[in-house]
Amino acid sequence: MAKKQMSREGYEKLRLELDELITKKRKEVAQKLKEARSYGDLSENAEYDEAKNEQAILEAQIAELQHTLDNAEVVDDASISVDEIGMSSVVTLKRLDTGKIQTFTIVGTNHANVKEGKISDESPVGKAAMKKKVGDVFSVSAPAGELKFEVLEISK
Repeated sequence: MAKKQMSREGYEKLRLELDELITKKRKEVAQKLKEARSYGDLSENAEYDEAKNEQAILEAQIAELQHTLDNAEVVDDASISVDEIGMSSVVTLKRLDTGKIQTFTIVGTNHANVKEGKISDESPVGKAAMKKKVGDVFSVSAPAGELKFEVLEISK
């Protein structure tokens, strides 16, 4: 599998989340299972079934986070180019049909938040913007039709 680029900040957030799930959440779920077992007959024990389901969901979350971290390529600030758009670039784009100017940071999927100006490198705009340079114009297919953007600025 190809490595997925991720900012140092994003990587650290995921690492902390994984540590939290492993060290605290696993203990909480184990305690719930222990309590549920003490209620008697496991075949008719709703609390036990619920705790087992919670444990399965938790283990799936842990496996997914571990897989993401194992396949991450951390992009440090020093390697962020201001010549072309890449992971962790801060880009100012102008929508050509409306003239609206917006600034976004290109981040990994797990950290995208449009309200905070963070778009995923896998989103339609993020994907189309990758490797573009200042002055480049690119198109994005959207449900509302074809959107055209011009790259005005790239920074760190």
